[in-house]
Amino acid sequence: MKYIIKTLSLLCVACCGTWCAVAGDAYHLVWEDDFTGTTLNESQYWNVEVNGDGGGNRELQYYSRDNVSVGLDPESGASCLILTARKCEMNGKNATSGRVNTRNKVCAAHGKIEARIKFPRTADGLWPAFWLLGNDYSSVGWPRCGEIDVVEMGHADGIKNATQDRYFNGACHWGVSHTDVKHYVQNATAGYDLQDGEFHLFTIEWDEHSIKIYLDRDRNPEVAPYFVAPIGDRSKPDSPGHFFHKPFFILFNLAVGGEFTGIEQIEDVTALAGGEAKMYIDYVRVYRRGGEAQPANEMTYQK
Repeated sequence: MKYIIKTLSLLCVACCGTWCAVAGDAYHLVWEDDFTGTTLNESQYWNVEVNGDGGGNRELQYYSRDNVSVGLDPESGASCLILTARKCEMNGKNATSGRVNTRNKVCAAHGKIEARIKFPRTADGLWPAFWLLGNDYSSVGWPRCGEIDVVEMGHADGIKNATQDRYFNGACHWGVSHTDVKHYVQNATAGYDLQDGEFHLFTIEWDEHSIKIYLDRDRNPEVAPYFVAPIGDRSKPDSPGHFFHKPFFILFNLAVGGEFTGIEQIEDVTALAGGEAKMYIDYVRVYRRGGEAQPANEMTYQK
């Protein structure tokens, strides 16, 4: 897309009121949301987006607060963040859906971030995503803020090849202006259904040298990353090293249509033939590994 807090007696990073950890010898959990209870924690962690701007990608949905909820996955009983896409009219749009972010509340710079997600059947026209944006987005805009797409599904190529349930990608986008955007994009086709009604784990490991993203390491700890981006180069003003060593915030959304899917008419969105579809997020967690250098623009203090 364009575009925890556990007390562990760690040294923490603050950026605009957000938290990251910077101490210890291995990966340590420093923040998580398991989405327990009945409401989303908006006071500390999350922002619910309400808009119909199409995400800069000609998307068809209006993002509404009514499409974001916390509840139980009916199959597993897990307490989840639930984003619901519906085929209905709202403010000039032909569909509604949900999108949330942690901007100015929870951010991370380096370390490990993971989320356990149950995708809907994207069929033709749904575009679920788990991704990150630089927390300076409001001041510098996109693409200068930098973007890390941990996982996206629903691409037009998957539709073309009838592999919608297995075709996915990771990506990085950055640049000094909208007319000079740089990209790393790597697509993959899983050997099994990722829209099978089960949860799947997506993990990003991120340091001063690279960004690596993995699928289902809880099932296969030795699996190779499906996305690798070198981010150490700072030789030019538009080199990636200038864009990916600062705090990023977390986003989840379930888009309907748009350029990514190649579908821009609601009647072609077969995924909503039944009226609605849901994306479930069981948890999201942030870890920090001791010994990693923290970006110089962060301030540290003891919680």
